[in-house]
Amino acid sequence: MAGAARSECYQAMLNALIATRKDRNLSQAKLAKKLGKPPSFVAKYELAERRLDVVEFLVVLSALDEDPLEFIQRQMTLVPTKL
Repeated sequence: MAGAARSECYQAMLNALIATRKDRNLSQAKLAKKLGKPPSFVAKYELAERRLDVVEFLVVLSALDEDPLEFIQRQMTLVPTKL
């Protein structure tokens, strides 16, 4: 059960990250260029084929001109209380 909650939470945060990119009118390719990565990097994490670690997550938010604290604050209701 906890694993499912974590997966749902991760997917919800990922959806918010994708929505932020789209709100900024950035394609995956344009974001990848800002990150200095190939477009497949963005595609793979957006499709949940790979997970972002904390540092990558913060760098992506920075490239999106998104305040990490504000982004996380908005997502806190999704975080499970147990691992």
